[in-house]
Amino acid sequence: MSNVGRNIRKLRTVKKLSQAAFAELFGLARPSVGAYEEGRSEPKMETLIQIAQHFGLSVDLLLTKELTINELYHFDIFKEQLQQPAPPPEPVAKASTLQHVTPLVHKNRALEYIVHHHDSSFIATLPWLQLPHQLTGPTRAFEVSGADMLLHRQGLRHQDIVLCSRVDKAQPRLKTGTIYVFVTQSKVLIRRLAERLEDDRLLRLRADNPDYGSQDLELTQALEIWEVRGVFTTHLRAPALLDERVAELERKVEELLERGL
Repeated sequence: MSNVGRNIRKLRTVKKLSQAAFAELFGLARPSVGAYEEGRSEPKMETLIQIAQHFGLSVDLLLTKELTINELYHFDIFKEQLQQPAPPPEPVAKASTLQHVTPLVHKNRALEYIVHHHDSSFIATLPWLQLPHQLTGPTRAFEVSGADMLLHRQGLRHQDIVLCSRVDKAQPRLKTGTIYVFVTQSKVLIRRLAERLEDDRLLRLRADNPDYGSQDLELTQALEIWEVRGVFTTHLRAPALLDERVAELERKVEELLERGL
């Protein structure tokens, strides 16, 4: 049994939760909880983050150390239990509010992410973002580096954050015209999919900025593929020239109407 499995069992024991109640709390299947506790499988990182956040623990502790009952008590998680009966299991709706926690990959940790992208203990060291969204499944946030995807002051700006959902590499459903994050052995690349070639084995990618040429990527070269579903930016875009001209015309029309012309 792994440290994670032992810690989940101890958390359930102290909180007096059955496997079914624990599964319902975090939107899991009951057999999955049993598999975690018996060491037959490991929870996804998103699930670990939810468990850690709910019980006020760090993901590092859940992964790397077998916690004792005394240590759990000293974290002040269960002191209220000594004074009042345990509350009933929280409804599934509570779990849904915890599913918006997303690991963030800063641009200065991109190479580190490439090396350790499959390591759940590394993912646990990344900062977390809690964002409002309705995405299901694993999510990632990546910091944009450079002006590759910027055209006429529109698009993804340097230091913007893109929110992404995972693409299943075994059965990729890639859409032309959509922006993806491709994690390869040498870089984290944000590009728009222009064409799918050779029975989808070859992808032609392009930047929105015409100063950057298109490039071809074999699907097998991608360690991970993430579909960009949203962007969070601190840049407030000034009105475009066309917007300014339309606003000026509207102002002149209003002046003419006021004069009765």
